[in-house]
Amino acid sequence: MLSFQGGVLVPSYAAAKGGLAQLTKALANEWAARGIQVNAIAPGYMRTSNTEALKRDDTRNRQILERIPAGRWGEPDDLSGAAVFLCSAASDYLSGHVLVVDGGWLARLETRGPGREAHGLRRKADRGVRRQVEHP
Repeated sequence: MLSFQGGVLVPSYAAAKGGLAQLTKALANEWAARGIQVNAIAPGYMRTSNTEALKRDDTRNRQILERIPAGRWGEPDDLSGAAVFLCSAASDYLSGHVLVVDGGWLARLETRGPGREAHGLRRKADRGVRRQVEHP
């Protein structure tokens, strides 16, 4: 998801994800004339060994689950349908796309994302309205 939104405390990870999204688009542009399509899958929060620490942190796990409209962590198998689609003739005219499989995470517009208040971060529009960030 950090291809689309900045992360808190993980700038190098967010930069790498953003770079992969742009590489997908650049290669799609370069290789289209050769009949090669380049797309990517952007998984949301998936239940993997990489996310174990987040799941063990009760507060962070709750914040994540509250933000996912599907109400659950994704499973690696949730990516299968997207991969099959991208490999099928149904995606023959699709190139340079980053297909999001996130349980609805990015579809939810929030001004208060998980961790924003904990790190004293606010939207610019909030600066004139609130002088201090309230903590729950």
